[in-house]
Parts: sequence; C-alpha cells; structure tokens
Amino acid sequence: MSNEFTFLGMTVPRIAEVNGAVLTVWGIFAYFVQSADPPSITALIPAFMGLPMLALGAMSERDGENSHHYMHGSMVLALVMALGGARVVTGFSEMSTLAIISHLLLLQVGISFMIVGIRSFRHARKRREASGD
Repeated sequence: MSNEFTFLGMTVPRIAEVNGAVLTVWGIFAYFVQSADPPSITALIPAFMGLPMLALGAMSERDGENSHHYMHGSMVLALVMALGGARVVTGFSEMSTLAIISHLLLLQVGISFMIVGIRSFRHARKRREASGD
C-alpha cells in the first residue's frame, strides 16, 4: 500500500489548494460582473469559502506533522460548502445565473472534496492497521 493517498495524481492538500483557488477566483469574478448597483458582498461567498480552503491546503503541505488537523478542518469547511450550495435546490427559481453557478460550484466542490477526504482517511486507517500502529 502506498504511503500517501493521491487522487487524479494529486495529494489531498493539493486538491484543497486547487479547489480553494477556483472558488476564490470565481467569487471575485462574480462580484465584479454582477449587475447589482452597488455590488452585493454575497457574490464573494465562494471566495470566503475558497480562501480558507486554500490556506488549509497550503498549511497542510508545509506542516506534515499536523496535516491531518488541517485536512479535518478542510472537511468541515467542505461540509459547510455542500450545505450552503444545496440551497440551489429550493431557491432555484428566484436566483440569478451567477448565484446558481456559485451555489452549484460550492455544492460540487464540497461534495467532491468530502468524497476524496473520506477516501484519504480510509487509506490512512488501512495503512495504520497494516503497519500495526
């Protein structure tokens, strides 16, 4: 069994960084292209979720000893993203296109990161059991 879990050739912290960067860029883009005058700060919600995800991924890569703590924090953040993004199901009809895309992006990133994270945690548990720790 390999030592480090990877998905699509990336480690989980790297996936957190990529997801965080995508959400941050999208949130900033959505803020500046929205039609509201003055612009609504709520368009930045993906960026508000993405920056912590990006930071947790970066801290996890730099501090391997505490990586699991940062990744557990990322998982909680991914759950919040998925729950917040799920609002698109009930509020679809009164949302703007930007809001729908933002919610779907939060939902997709949240669910996919939780799946990868759960697989990573299972991999770590199996590795510990195989080594007898």
